[in-house]
Amino acid sequence: MSRGGPAAALAVVLATAFGIGTGAPAAAQEFATAQGRVRVVAVAAGLEHPWGLAFLPDGRFLVTERPGRLRVVGADGRLSAPVEGVPAVAATGQGGLLDVVLDPQFATNRRIWLSYAEPGPGRTAGTAVARARFDGPRLSDVAVVWRQEPKVDGGLHFGSRLVFARDGRLFVTTGDRNERDNVQSLGATQGKVIRIDTEGRTPADNPFVGRAGAKAEIWSYGHRNIQGAALHPVTGELWTHEHGPRGGDELNRTLRGANYGWPVITYGREYYGLAIGEGTSKPGMQQPVKYWVPSFAPSGLAFYQGDRFPAWRNSALIGALVSGEVVRVELDADGRFVREERLLTGLGQRIRDVRVGPDGLVYLLTDARDGRLLRVEPVATGAPGR
Repeated sequence: MSRGGPAAALAVVLATAFGIGTGAPAAAQEFATAQGRVRVVAVAAGLEHPWGLAFLPDGRFLVTERPGRLRVVGADGRLSAPVEGVPAVAATGQGGLLDVVLDPQFATNRRIWLSYAEPGPGRTAGTAVARARFDGPRLSDVAVVWRQEPKVDGGLHFGSRLVFARDGRLFVTTGDRNERDNVQSLGATQGKVIRIDTEGRTPADNPFVGRAGAKAEIWSYGHRNIQGAALHPVTGELWTHEHGPRGGDELNRTLRGANYGWPVITYGREYYGLAIGEGTSKPGMQQPVKYWVPSFAPSGLAFYQGDRFPAWRNSALIGALVSGEVVRVELDADGRFVREERLLTGLGQRIRDVRVGPDGLVYLLTDARDGRLLRVEPVATGAPGR
């Protein structure tokens, strides 16, 4: 869709009606939490199914739109024209342009990283990762550094989040592409977490390097559809969450070489009600830190480590697509589940991504044809209510 298409026209209407994207204050909603009252403010609107969010050093935002557009969002909420040079995507079903992250050396190399559904022969597609130099209105030096193999037909379960570890290696999360037979196979990359370096090469200390028949880039396996990933702020370990089918959403410490069981074990059931696999546990397969029945459909994961919401510190914040809220998971010092809190209940928006900004505030993307970038901020004690 071009900049002058229906989405842009809708953004103009919203800007006129609500002040979104014009620099004018937007209408806000307030919610009670264990932290105290918080306010949700719309920073920008008119984004078509936004998926991934990154913070530029100058205060602007990079936002992916699933149909295949990358936008720059100004601090005042204004949307740029689509950035040129984005790779072609298979924008079908759950596929399209997915995550975006800045390179750890962005200040000097201006690189960004994108994950997306890459079209293949016929109607096939698979998750892929590209890096590029970000020059404002366009991308240059675009290179695909990793591709999911084999590519398969269908529009389900691409993943995919990107996370740089403290050692500079890149984690890539994938989905099973609804091809369950590939998930337990180390010879395929469906339903895996991938670990590569910035040239797309396999680090020598990956767990399956040298194993006959195994893809050396695999870090962990037995996953269904990972749409949330973040480093734990204390340990630096990778944590992920994944969609269950009918129930069985999981939050996991995603350990080197570990098998998370899908589709052999799960706390979920088929959408039509039948049991899946062999039960909920099996020797050699990991148990989740927390699972949920029924599903709330998790997407986006961030650990809070800031001063604006002290009661949330070291908690995992998870977006909920089905229930339209944010789930806060409190953990103890050993990474065990303590309790959860449902935040922003009644917001009524499908939350696709959750990020903590450099300002210590929480930012959300809502998954809709008129998707929004939202900011969550504390309400000062003694401030008048709405």
